[in-house]
Order: sequence, then structure tokens, then C-alpha cells
Amino acid sequence: MTWIWIILAFFGLVLVYDLCQKKHAILRNFPIIGHFRYILEAIGPELRQYIVTDNDEERPFTRDQRRWIYATSKKQNEYFGFGTDNDLEQTPNYILIKHSSFPLNRPINSPDYPIPCAKVLGQHRNRRRAFRMPSVVNASAMSYGSLSAAATEAINRGCALSGALHNTGEGGVSRHHQHGADLIWQIGTGYFGCRNRDGGFDLSVFRDTIQKYPQIRAIEIKLSQGAKAGLGGIVPAEKVTSEIAAIRGIEPGKSCFSPPSHSAFSDTDTLLDYAELLAETSGLPVGIKSAVGQMEFWEQLALRMSTDSRGLDFVTIDGGEGGTGAAPLVFSDHVALPFKQAFSRVYLKFAEQNLTDKVVFLGSGKLGFPESAILAFALGCDGISVGREAMLAIGCIQAQRCHTGHCPTGVATQNAWLMHGLDPMQKSARLANYLKVLRKEIIRVCHAAGVTHPTLIDSRHVELSDGQLGVRTLESIYGYSAALRQRGPEWAASIQQLMDETPVRHKDLSLIHI
Repeated sequence: MTWIWIILAFFGLVLVYDLCQKKHAILRNFPIIGHFRYILEAIGPELRQYIVTDNDEERPFTRDQRRWIYATSKKQNEYFGFGTDNDLEQTPNYILIKHSSFPLNRPINSPDYPIPCAKVLGQHRNRRRAFRMPSVVNASAMSYGSLSAAATEAINRGCALSGALHNTGEGGVSRHHQHGADLIWQIGTGYFGCRNRDGGFDLSVFRDTIQKYPQIRAIEIKLSQGAKAGLGGIVPAEKVTSEIAAIRGIEPGKSCFSPPSHSAFSDTDTLLDYAELLAETSGLPVGIKSAVGQMEFWEQLALRMSTDSRGLDFVTIDGGEGGTGAAPLVFSDHVALPFKQAFSRVYLKFAEQNLTDKVVFLGSGKLGFPESAILAFALGCDGISVGREAMLAIGCIQAQRCHTGHCPTGVATQNAWLMHGLDPMQKSARLANYLKVLRKEIIRVCHAAGVTHPTLIDSRHVELSDGQLGVRTLESIYGYSAALRQRGPEWAASIQQLMDETPVRHKDLSLIHI
């Protein structure tokens, strides 16, 4: 019987350790049995190689993609050996980046790998609080309420550690957004943080929020998102805690609905009036976030901005493959254009009106990988936002239970037991590591292509496989002219000076056990 007691004592010690440690949320929430997840993960490559699937078949993110994020966030070896296992010639839309025969020989000495935005946000329209985004990679819109308090805090701290901006999502500004990062305050159809009792926009409440949170650096008006374009949103009753209700100005314990459209404006002209009202009141740059469907709006918007003094400072395009929000399957799968088609069509409309140098263009929708980011920059993005990739960096395992309130790692839930497994301090370091390595890889690819900054990447540098042993240029696919994205020597010189003069904001993460 002695061996039974030894086994029980062993499992008892494992139980105590799992409950006390802060490194793994799965083990804190599911002690002992949670180890089986890591065992299965460890032998996953073998199971997939010989029994189940390959590394590129899992969805929405492949095993290779998740492995890369996990490795970078934990400061593990993110290299892959023995060459690619992808079919470069017969995989449709496979990204092929064309390197230079004479790549740049520039050292990357900073552990922060800073890449500031090439454009100054709000400069063209002389906003009082115009600024240059310190990072071209930032955290996308994910509301507190959709994400847990611990996850929101972890993302905010991670953005602060890496010099990135944190988009609040449409759920308003909470205390969990106040851990050092500058914010983009997103205003959706529910007007949380600037809402009257009837659910409409209230300018006085908006002004009070701006004064209360000086870390708000820009305003993003949300028209739609890729996961559920044209649908609106819902936070289930079980997620509407008293704290969330107070932040949003709604009733606790009841499902919170955001309507499909705004009540503060109803067309392009009134949208521009609304944007100018927010900009004048706050002094901040103002932009929109939208998925792309019918193009009439974008044609009207570009035309209006080219003919009068009203306009937007930035435009964020979310691809139909975006997915941090829960949505009906038909909306997830079939509503809104995917990123490449969406962004290129909008960018061309602004190019026709000579507006591309006067607006900051941001992209989102599975862009949190070096190759996807480079493609986005080649199409005209000045920066990218990462959502689910940030969730993976802080512990998400792609369980796809975000909409149930039962996220096993405590990322997308308001369940107190599940949340306690996610340690914000430890996970913030992981997010910061991921963001920094992503920027590093972007810089390295830029140097391989012979340029110093991703803004200098253009359609000459990227081609896509047609899946039939051939490749197609971005010009031929998306209708770009050969010179549309090419910058002259003056622009390149100014970018070089910007990169040389960018101060390093390094914060030592060595004291945080990851």
C-alpha cells in the first residue's frame, strides 16, 4: 500500500504546485488534468505527421502559426529547421517576398526593435493633439467584457512594455486599460463611454471621458468589423457584471445589444460632420474602422474628403477573416470582403482622389505574422493591428469558446474561477515579447528586400502564387499601377532619418518569469 500513498502524495504536490504557480492558466484552472493538454501538445507534431493532419490544416490559425506566436512570446527558439513543408507553387495566394540581390547591411541592435509610423496621425488636418504612432504594430479592438479583466490588463501592460497602442474596443475605457499604454478609444453604435440614458451619443459625456483619460490619443468610430459586418454586437447577460454595466452605462445582468448602425449619423456627410465634432471637441485624430462590402460609401467618402475641409485622419480596414467577435456562421464565413480585396479597393478609391498621403491607413484581419504584415504594407498600410494573435500570446489555445463564457485559459470570459488562472504581469511580458519579435522580423524582411522601413515596401516586392505553378503580381491582381506604392528618394531619406532618430524605449523584462 506504500506505493499508493506515494502516488497520492505526488499528485497532492502537483495539485498544490498547479494552484500556486502563475505561468500556465490551464494548470491553475484545471490542476493535474491540465498536464495532459501539454503532453498532447508535445506529441502533436508526430500525431499530425503520421495519423491526423499536417501543420497547415488547423483553423483559423495553423499549428505553425500558433507555434511561432507561442515561441516568440516565451522567448523560445522561433526558428524552423529542414526547410519549408509548404508547397510554394501549388498553394493559392501563397505570399512570396522578393529579396534584393544587395540587401541592407544594417545592424538591429535595439531589443525593442522600434518601427515608428511614417506618417503623423492628424497632421494633415492640423489636429491639436496630432502625434506619430511609436509602433506600426498595435493591439486591435477587443472590448473589456468580451475579454476578461485579467486579459485586458495583460494586453495593456504588454502594449506599454513594447511601445504599442492599445485599442479599447467598443466597450468603453475601464480601469483595466490604465496600466501604462496609450489608447485608441473606439466608439461603436452603443456609444459606451459617451452614452445618454436612451443609448444615444452624448457630447458632454464624451468630453468628460476625454478629460478623465489623458492616455486616449485617438478616436476610432467603428462602422463594422470583419467577423460580423453589418450586424451589431451582443454581450450575453452572464458577462454583464456590475463593473461592466457601470463602464458601459447599461443595466447589469442583462444582455447588452449594440445596433447595426449609428444613431449619431446616417450617411457620408453626417459621418464627416460627426468626425469633425469629435476632433474639434477633443483635439484628437479621428478615424473609422470598417469591413468592406458595397463600394458606394467609399467612393463618396473619398470624393467628399477631396472637395471640402472635412475628413478623417485614419482609416482602419478589417478583413472578413477577422474574428475576435462572436458571430453567426454565415456572417463569419460569407459577409464582408477578405482583407486583401477589401483594403486594395478602398486604397485605390483614395488614390484616385490623391488622398493616400493625407490619411493613415491601418489594416487588421490575421496580419500578425511577418509575411502577412509585409503584404499589408505592400498594399498601402501604414500600420497593422493584431487581435487574435495578441490573445494567443497571452495564453489563448484556440479553443473557440469565446462566445460561451467558458474560455479555459481565462482570456475571453467573466468567470472568476477561469480568470484567476491568467496572471496579467506574466502574460503582459509574453505579449510584449511577441510584438517586439514581430517588429524585428518585419525589419529583417525589409532589409532583405533592400529597404529600411515597411512603408517603403511596395507592389514590386511581393507576388502571390496562383496555385497552378505560376505567380501573379499585386498590380495584376488588385489593379495597382506600377508607381502607385513607389516612394521617391526624398521620402526614403526622411524615413531613414526617422529610424535613426527614434528613441529606444526599452523596458527590461528579465525580472518577469515567462
